[in-house]
Amino acid sequence: MNTVLEQFGKIGIIPVIVIDDAADAVPLGNALVNGGLPAAEVTFRTAAAKEAIASMAENCPDLLVGAGTILSVDMCKEAVAAGAKFIVTPGFDEEITRYCIENNIPVTPGCATPADVQACYRLGLRTVKFFPAESYGGIKTIKAISAPYHMMKFMPTGGISEKNLEDYLKEKMILCVGGSWMVKKDLISAKKFDEIEDLCKKAAAKRDEVRSK
Repeated sequence: MNTVLEQFGKIGIIPVIVIDDAADAVPLGNALVNGGLPAAEVTFRTAAAKEAIASMAENCPDLLVGAGTILSVDMCKEAVAAGAKFIVTPGFDEEITRYCIENNIPVTPGCATPADVQACYRLGLRTVKFFPAESYGGIKTIKAISAPYHMMKFMPTGGISEKNLEDYLKEKMILCVGGSWMVKKDLISAKKFDEIEDLCKKAAAKRDEVRSK
């Protein structure tokens, strides 16, 4: 788990992907790698998600591929069998979280309250997803929660864009952010992979700029 979290920290921005056609998986994966954001949280919201993860895992060796929107242990098993290297859930689910911990599967549970964070802390986790970030007060809320939970790192997701990226990345309790502005569904469906690569490059450049300050 620590290895994946270290990669999260280095990459800084984890693209959150909704993909309808598994044939788009490999060119999308290549665009992410070439754009400087070599990670993909493929959401289990579409019929193509499982096959897309498998294609990326097999054909994009430099890409860290995982599964998001995991709502059950069975979904988790499917994703891992397909090649997912990490699991992200939208909310805290003790059964899924325990299963991942017991099977050494990196997991980042969704949290929105101190109670959620406390539950993850008790299970031994030190990194959680904060979702939906902007709807729940954004970085101000994360700062408030992190006061008693100073040992925790956060991956805020939901409403993150190039406009507020710096507000998050400049804070020490933020391990990385999750975002979809550079991998919008319509861009993927239109097979505009060059545009996606350019958007990733811009996001990566902003990440580097923030970290250099």
